Amino acid sequence: MTKRSTTKRSITKVALAPSLDTRALNRATLARQLLLSRAALSVGGAVEHLLGLQAQNVKPPYYALAARLEGFTPEALSRPMADREVVRIVTMRSTIHTHTADDCLTLRPLVQAARDRELNAFRKGLAGVDLDRLAVLARELVEAEPRTMAQLREALLAEWPGADPQSLSIAARCRLPLVQVTPRGLWGRSGQVALTTAEHWLGRSAEPAPAPDATVLRYLAAFGPASVKDMQTWAGLTRLREAFERLRPRLVTFRDGNGVELFDLPDAPRPDPDTPAPPRFLPEFDNLLLSHADRTRVVPPEYWGRTWQGNQAHRTLLVDGFVAGVWKLDGDALLIEPFGTLTKGRREKVAEEGERMLAVMHPGESYDIRFGNVVRT
Repeated sequence: MTKRSTTKRSITKVALAPSLDTRALNRATLARQLLLSRAALSVGGAVEHLLGLQAQNVKPPYYALAARLEGFTPEALSRPMADREVVRIVTMRSTIHTHTADDCLTLRPLVQAARDRELNAFRKGLAGVDLDRLAVLARELVEAEPRTMAQLREALLAEWPGADPQSLSIAARCRLPLVQVTPRGLWGRSGQVALTTAEHWLGRSAEPAPAPDATVLRYLAAFGPASVKDMQTWAGLTRLREAFERLRPRLVTFRDGNGVELFDLPDAPRPDPDTPAPPRFLPEFDNLLLSHADRTRVVPPEYWGRTWQGNQAHRTLLVDGFVAGVWKLDGDALLIEPFGTLTKGRREKVAEEGERMLAVMHPGESYDIRFGNVVRT
């Protein structure tokens, strides 16, 4: 079959696939993300299902799970982190994620090619540096004892005094699976960032880089229905089309309002678009908002850009399943800034959810709930 006829057939398949509008995609995604109703899952089970939680800062994974799990307490994440059942490591999109130990040892190899490509931007600062030697030396250093990035950078600079210090530390982070050791990441007990290798911290070897097929299926279970480009955005990888095509016989397809082909698992939940979606308080950098190329399924176009200020993301509020405002803790107040006008009923529901979130995350503390300006202009 010629390439032209293959392309024509693919276009025909997309044209014939059922269409899902924005609200249908929203409800399906919320269901996969455990945000339509809280799940009775363990923390480990939820972190595994969600393929990790974005975690540039310490607190966001805790708030993310409070929005998703029934009976969650901060200690329910701190404990498995202290026991090395979950870890903090750079994986997708070159950002820190909280992963289960098993996913740490498989997802990091999956995205290693992207970490290698990341180093291309630092060639000038790494002129004359033997990257293989750097990886060996950095491994010896952090496995002898956990090191801060400053300590690691200083040791590497002694070996390559003419190199750019920042480039050396980035090279170590890209070439090695470096985890942040506890107490960093523990609720209320977090310390400075100190690093060792995942293999040393977990006491077992990483898996060889896997084919992406199994991760495609897991991504669809947590974020679908989704396009190839959506998953590439989530993973920070390219050239995933072949994996989707291999899996096509096991998947169902749809198209969005722009005609983009979406893939999904046949038995995955796709709730009625009119299914009620309760308010949810999400942390900054929540994966719900970062894991699709087309984010209109959760972020209305008129609010795009309002959850960011400079390079800082605000904590977001979902109302009826869509981003509808931002929030923060300000002294003794939970301050909520809706982007539009909330009906009295929705305002009451938001306040109730705020009270619940505060009771889970800050038990015994007293907060007022106020509607006002979060973003200072």
